[in-house]
Amino acid sequence: MLYYAAVFFVIAVIAGVLGFGGIAGASAGIAQILFFVFLVFLVLSLIAGVLRRG
Repeated sequence: MLYYAAVFFVIAVIAGVLGFGGIAGASAGIAQILFFVFLVFLVLSLIAGVLRRG
């Protein structure tokens, strides 16, 4: 999932450089959402690992 967030971030940067503001904004928004979903899954995974070991 972090890979997809990075891909959308790169698309947003390229679109921003080329002047496509709408596409850049949408891609940046998608990248941000995917990044936060990744963080939530990471925290849940770490908590599950600690509970399993405990």
